[in-house]
Amino acid sequence: MILLRTHIGATLRASRIAQGRTLRDVAKSARVSLGYLSEVERGQKEASSELLHAITAALDISLGEVLSSVAHQVMSQEAPTLSVVDDAA
Repeated sequence: MILLRTHIGATLRASRIAQGRTLRDVAKSARVSLGYLSEVERGQKEASSELLHAITAALDISLGEVLSSVAHQVMSQEAPTLSVVDDAA
């Protein structure tokens, strides 16, 4: 099963780490608790749109960038699997 919260959290974490920022720094900038941000990044909490806006603003990335990245991840997991059909049977 594909969980959006897992992909969203991983994308947010990757952005934070790429910027060399700590959880504490981003949590303070986004005005959310450190524990809650950690749970969002680990895919344990489903973030509201308001919270996602605050986190993306703190990371100076657009919500559209995050959602686009998540959409690509989900589509790659949903890609159809091909199977070989034996016409001789």
